[in-house]
Amino acid sequence: VQLQASGGGLVQAGGSLTLSCAASVRLASGRAMGWFRQGPGKEREFVAAISWSGDSTYYADSIKGRFTISRDNTKNTVYLQMNSLKPEDTAVYYCASSWALAQSATSMDYWGKGTLVTVSS
Repeated sequence: VQLQASGGGLVQAGGSLTLSCAASVRLASGRAMGWFRQGPGKEREFVAAISWSGDSTYYADSIKGRFTISRDNTKNTVYLQMNSLKPEDTAVYYCASSWALAQSATSMDYWGKGTLVTVSS
């Protein structure tokens, strides 16, 4: 399985972006998806995760209320809608997949290459 993230770019503070992550094949039923990010000089951190059905989601406190994770299993794609972006949201964003809904990077067994989001002040 290959995951391909896209949608990153340069945006002004307060702006919005939507990231997409497409899987190369239909993911097995039950697989959760997640987004992580790594800012300049920082460790990779959890952003959001969504269950297979989409009924359950987790969000990091730092983005809660501003970001929304969703998925379309018919398109093998997960999305991250990012609103009210802040300069501290600047990072490379990675999508990942796990067998169970999780917030830990060690629980993910598939990773996509990242997409860079830069938020200017």
